[in-house]
Amino acid sequence: MTHEASRGVRVAKPPVRGEAPDVTAPLGPDSLTWKYFGDWRGLLIGLWAGSMQNMHPGLGAGVEQHSRFFEERWQRLFRSLYPIGGVVYDGARAHATAREVRGYHERIKGVDARGRRYHALDPDTYYWAHATFFVSTILIADHFMGGIGEAGKRQLFDEHVRWWRMYDMTMRPVPESWEDFQRYWKHMCTEVLEDNKATRDVLDIRGLGKPPFLPWLPDALWRPVQRVIARGFVWLTIGLYDREVRDLLGFRWTERDARRHRRFGKLVAAVFRLVPHDRRYHPRARAGWRRERGEVAPDAPLAETPRRNLPPLSERGKPEHYAPNV
Repeated sequence: MTHEASRGVRVAKPPVRGEAPDVTAPLGPDSLTWKYFGDWRGLLIGLWAGSMQNMHPGLGAGVEQHSRFFEERWQRLFRSLYPIGGVVYDGARAHATAREVRGYHERIKGVDARGRRYHALDPDTYYWAHATFFVSTILIADHFMGGIGEAGKRQLFDEHVRWWRMYDMTMRPVPESWEDFQRYWKHMCTEVLEDNKATRDVLDIRGLGKPPFLPWLPDALWRPVQRVIARGFVWLTIGLYDREVRDLLGFRWTERDARRHRRFGKLVAAVFRLVPHDRRYHPRARAGWRRERGEVAPDAPLAETPRRNLPPLSERGKPEHYAPNV
């Protein structure tokens, strides 16, 4: 019996042969997406996700022209985890959460520097962001959780389709199969993604401020730590890129880098085996696990971001922002 099963946690398992999965139902604790997506180790691929999304021409333009992300990196990152994670972990309320997330993007549109029109809710653009979340589950599992086989990747693909359905978006951009998705991903990396300002800004974390949960840390101590974090996270991110993306951005990656990257991933996996199950997960995901075990009522209030992560006061009334009353 696994450690999780011995504590009453339902672990992911494949569908029973002959049973057709409900493709309109929200994902639940038997899914691999629940196992991987809300794990705190996902923070290790934050730069990867942000840069991969921003390399899409429409997404990059939207960030450059509409986003305040670079003025409040930590706060934006940590508060975004709540609604984005809720589309996976909110159970019967996941559909409503997904519609809220979609609503944040309705006014993000315009014309980029090359005269191309864009809209964040263009299905191809919105699906690319979703595709990076799906691939992030594979990267978390492969690099920091001991690895995942081909069957697991196929299951995650099927689950990401159900996850996408929560947004009530057209299914047109979604590949038909795991094999089709791999061809789609290769096409995006080689033919569509661009090296642009929004991507370079995401990767430039040399001036990263203190996390909002460490206000007591003296600046004199944070500065040297910040320099180490900046170099380490960019290096970690380069190792997660497809070769075509590394080439596009002009990064060099050696066999020695690859060996060090693998050793680091194994160390992270070993350390997290010592962490209690629920503590491995973000509060929104943790609340989902607790509801499924009956430890809290199914209609208990959803976990929301703490006040320290809210957007600036001048931004809180705008429909682009998740700003709960906390």
